[in-house]
Amino acid sequence: MFFMIDNGAQKPTISRDLAAGLTLAAIAIPEQMATARLGGFPPELGLIAFVAATAGFLLFGRNRMLSAGADSTITPIFAGALSALGLAAAERTQAAAVLALIVGVLVAAAGALRLGRIADLLSKPVLTGFLAGVAVHILISQAPVVLNVAAPSGSVWQQLGTLWREASTANPLAILLALGTCGAAFALEKKMSSRLPGALIALAAATAISVVFGLEQRGVPALGALHGGFPAPRLPMLSFDTLQPLLGLGLMLALVVVVQTGASTRAFSREEANVNRDFIGMGAAGVMAGLSGAFPVNASPPRTAVAVEAGGRSLWTGVVAAIATLALLLFGTGLLAHIPEAALAGILLLIAMRLVHVATFRKMLRRAPEEFMLALATVGLIAALPIQTGVAAAIFLSLAHGIFTIARARLVVFEHVTGTTVWWPVYRSRTAAAEQVPGVLVVGFQAPLTFLNIYDFRRELLQLLADAPEKPRLLVLEAGGIIELDFTAAEILKDLAATLRAAGVDLAVARLEAIHARADFDRFEVTAAIGAERFFRSVAEAVAALEPTQQPQEN
Repeated sequence: MFFMIDNGAQKPTISRDLAAGLTLAAIAIPEQMATARLGGFPPELGLIAFVAATAGFLLFGRNRMLSAGADSTITPIFAGALSALGLAAAERTQAAAVLALIVGVLVAAAGALRLGRIADLLSKPVLTGFLAGVAVHILISQAPVVLNVAAPSGSVWQQLGTLWREASTANPLAILLALGTCGAAFALEKKMSSRLPGALIALAAATAISVVFGLEQRGVPALGALHGGFPAPRLPMLSFDTLQPLLGLGLMLALVVVVQTGASTRAFSREEANVNRDFIGMGAAGVMAGLSGAFPVNASPPRTAVAVEAGGRSLWTGVVAAIATLALLLFGTGLLAHIPEAALAGILLLIAMRLVHVATFRKMLRRAPEEFMLALATVGLIAALPIQTGVAAAIFLSLAHGIFTIARARLVVFEHVTGTTVWWPVYRSRTAAAEQVPGVLVVGFQAPLTFLNIYDFRRELLQLLADAPEKPRLLVLEAGGIIELDFTAAEILKDLAATLRAAGVDLAVARLEAIHARADFDRFEVTAAIGAERFFRSVAEAVAALEPTQQPQEN
C-alpha cells in the first residue's frame, strides 16, 4: 500500500521543519505565480497547483524533501502546444487540467510498472542543453512583459523580429523594474544566503516601489484582482476531438517529468532512493493538480535544494509550505493585486538563468568536446523549433548518443605483465614491464556485443590476425566487459569460431563474468560452438591450458 504519512519527526526537528517550510513557501509563492503567468494562466492557479501537487506527493511519494508544483521546465512545452490548438480561455484551462491528469496517470504507471530506468533516457549533455533551450523560450516569452509591448505571435524567429521592431516603444520603467527584481533576487540568494527568500523579498520591494511611485498610472500594469479560495475537486471534461492531441503531448511531458523526478530524488534522498515510489507520488501530484483545475506539475530540484538547505528533515516541511500557500489563497489574495507584471517577469528571468548551467558547459568543453557540441545542438533544436518538437528531437539525440557510444566500442589488445599472472590492456603505448607471448593474441571488448558493433568487432579481429608478425595459434577473448549478447552478435561469433578453427587458430574465452551474458552464450549456442572446455576464469588460466609450445620472450 503506497499511502503513508511519516510522522516520525522527533521533537527537536519540528522547529527546523517549521522554519524550512516557511522558507520553502516564501520561495515557492512568487515562482508558482510567475510560472502560471508563463503558461498564460491566472497567477493564483500556480498556487493551487503547488498546494495540490504537494499534497499528492506527500501522500504517495517516498522522498520527504522533494518539492512538487508548477515547473518552468515543462510549462513552456504544454503552453505552446495548447496555444496551437486555438482554444478559448475556458477550454484552454480545462485542457490543461485534463493534461495534468494524463501526465499524472502515465507517471504513476511508470512507477507501478517499476520503469525507473526511463529516468536515464536523457544523457547529461542533452539534459543540460535541453534546460538551456527552455531558458531561451522563457526569455522570449517574457520579453514582451519586460518591454511592456504587445506579445508577438508566430515562430521563434518571427517573435524575435517583432520584438526587435517594437523595442523602440518599450517602457523603460518596466524594463528597470524587471531587471531590478531579477538582480535583487539573484544578489540576495547568491551573494548573501541561499536560504533567503530572495524572490519574495525582491517581489515585495518591487510592489512597494510601484505603489509609492504610482507606476501603474505610468504604464506599468499590475496583476489586478485575483480569485481567492481553493476550488472543489472536480473531473475536467473535454470533447474527444480536443482530447486526442493531448495524448501524445501527455506522453512527452510524462517522459520529461520522469527524468526530472528521477534526477531530483537521487540527488536529494537522505536514504536509498526509491525512484519508482517517487514516480507514483509525482503521478498522484499530477492527478491532484488536474482535479483541482490546475495544470501539469513536476519535481523541482531548486526548491528541493532550498528545503534541504533550510534544515528540513521530514514531510512537515512540505506540509507547512502547502498550508502557508493555502492560507494566502484563502485570505491574502488582496495583498497580491498590486504586484507589477514586470516584477513577475523578472522572477522568471531569474528562473531562466538558473536553467543555464554554465559550469557544466565549461566542463564539457574542456573534457568532452564532442558532448559539448551535442549539448549545443540540443540548445539550438529546443530554441529554434516549436518546443514540443524540440523536446522530441532532444530525446532522439540522447538515444542516438547512447547508441553511438555502444556502436563505436573497439577491440582492446592485452599484454602479459612480466612476472605475474596479470594480463592488462595496452594503453597508448607498451610498458617496459610487459611481454607478448609468441603465438598468443589476447583481445578484449568492453561493451555489450550487439548488432550495433559486432560487424566492426569481426572486421577488427580479422585485421589484427592478418597484421600479426607471427600467425597466432591461440586467440583469447577477454570477456570481462561483455555484459550482453544479442542474436546477431551470437550468429557472427559462431561463424568466427568456425572460421578460426578452419584457419588453425584455437579460440578461448576468459572472464565471462556477467551472468546474463553467460546465459546468452548458452542460449544462443555460442558456448557449444566454441566448446565449453574453452571457457576459463582468467586469461592466465586459458594461456596455461592452451598456450603453444614456444616460451614467452621479454620485450
